[in-house]
Amino acid sequence: MFAPPARSRSPRLPELGKYEVIEEIGHGGMATVYRARDHRLARDVAVKVIHPHLRESTEVAVRFRGEAHAVAKLRHPNIVEVFDVSADDEPEQYLVVELLRGATLRKILKDGGELPPEVAASLAVELLGALAHAHAEGVVHRDIKPENVILEHKAFAEGATLPERVRVKLTDFGIAKLLDAQGVTSTGQVLGSPAHMAPEQIEGGEVDARADVFGLGVLLYECMVGHLPFEGANPAQVLRRVLEGVYPSAERERPKVGRAWSTILDGALAREPKDRFAGANAMRDAIVSELARVGVSDTKALLADYFDAPQECSAKLEEELVPRLAKLGTDARREGRHMDAASYTNRALAYAPNDPALLASASSLGRIDARQRALRRGVPIAAVMVTFAVIGYFGSRFFVRPPATAKPIPSRVVDAPAPSLAVAPSTPPPPPSAPTTAPLPAPPVVRTVASAVVAKAERELVVRSVLPTYGVTLTLDGTPVPRIEAGKRITASRDAHTIKLTCANDACEPEVRTVAPGDQDVELDIKLAMRPATLVVETKSTSKFQILEVPMPVFGPREIVRVPLGTSGKKTVTVAELSPPNRKELVELAAGKQSSVTIE
Repeated sequence: MFAPPARSRSPRLPELGKYEVIEEIGHGGMATVYRARDHRLARDVAVKVIHPHLRESTEVAVRFRGEAHAVAKLRHPNIVEVFDVSADDEPEQYLVVELLRGATLRKILKDGGELPPEVAASLAVELLGALAHAHAEGVVHRDIKPENVILEHKAFAEGATLPERVRVKLTDFGIAKLLDAQGVTSTGQVLGSPAHMAPEQIEGGEVDARADVFGLGVLLYECMVGHLPFEGANPAQVLRRVLEGVYPSAERERPKVGRAWSTILDGALAREPKDRFAGANAMRDAIVSELARVGVSDTKALLADYFDAPQECSAKLEEELVPRLAKLGTDARREGRHMDAASYTNRALAYAPNDPALLASASSLGRIDARQRALRRGVPIAAVMVTFAVIGYFGSRFFVRPPATAKPIPSRVVDAPAPSLAVAPSTPPPPPSAPTTAPLPAPPVVRTVASAVVAKAERELVVRSVLPTYGVTLTLDGTPVPRIEAGKRITASRDAHTIKLTCANDACEPEVRTVAPGDQDVELDIKLAMRPATLVVETKSTSKFQILEVPMPVFGPREIVRVPLGTSGKKTVTVAELSPPNRKELVELAAGKQSSVTIE
């Protein structure tokens, strides 16, 4: 637990036998937290003492001990360690945990505002690793929020090694479950923070690992954007927003976030659990893949550099991101992926709105996009050129953002000025009278779209969203379709069709879909799970090991380790021994396959 500066000693501190209670350091809905001294092991600890009115409930006491023993099994560098739990015959019910000397993520956001998107994503990688471990042990957190994340930071100048410079810890596992359905909520009160709760939690439905995916999505959105996705004038409005799945697109609220990160957030914040990432590992893999695409391979180093010097690190990160994003946009345009090109160019413009090369690229992409839309509508090219003569005069005065496909809600005012020019979308914008928000994730099934033409020889398959955003291949009845991206329109007959979705090098789990016969257009929401590699280190050493090129926790010998590879599906990595003689070995990894390396 987090230990703030010392307070004056209270005359009413509890007596806990084995532990000398020193001071109160926190107070919550379930317990009071104290700093205490464990004289047997000569260390300070945090002790959470259950409130008396809860302690008197036999059901709560039984649930408390059960949850405490379940959480005590968790051993992960990003989870606060549980040391001890009170005995059945003790007058107080308490939990003894690791004492942390750092700041909560809530305080960091309150003091400094939103984080650079890549820093926020690096933080999420740490937390998702913790959640994946907990879920594998059958433990669901249920209350993911910045107040339950603690960061311990030791500056580089203090001589700390990289793993120690920033430690990210997730606290309070199982607390929401302890209070839930044990007579504690019989008054109908909603416990916890409604803005962070998954819809199924609010509705009292079955809760599994995907509720934590939702909670992590809320946390990541706030870190990237600077405010919560679900807001309202009162708790009732917030609850309604969560239950309706209505929130503004992260990219619209803060253009520096970009479409790729916004799409990943949508994959976590889907209204229905089945439409979210399947678990913490799936979300983590998607984040690691996007980080690698923009040049971030060492998330621990980025976190350490940022918390050493936030302003300097942010400036350096932006300076490096702009050319990387510009190159990604250029590469996507060269490959004919105009929506991806627009996405990366728009994000680069958010950082450098007056860059001449970016403005020229955006203008060119806009002309290509308008020409394609005109051809689909049957508008003569000459008319398009006349239109662009007008746009050329007025266009630089406006920033055109991509349209939304979800239900409209009023968007917040963005404090930062928008770039002076961006790329027009490849689908027609909604009527001006209807403000828009981001596309909410939909199930991986095909849906028919109402068409004004009752009968026609052909129809279109419209790609509404794609995860991962790069590298997906689609075959229609055995014929490859080039350049799959959001906004892609595929002409097809009215007959039934078979669609196969894959990634190069087996990087994703393949998926086969059937399109029913009909004359209406069909929307495709594509969300493929990334396939990790697995690795085992064979050695007689008892050392811990780390993979240098991939952000992930340290691991021991003969431990089967999941290694996210991203859309490449293969990678050569360095396995490093973390204690003398500090040996290193290269190993080839491939998606869906297990590799082993021997270190003698």
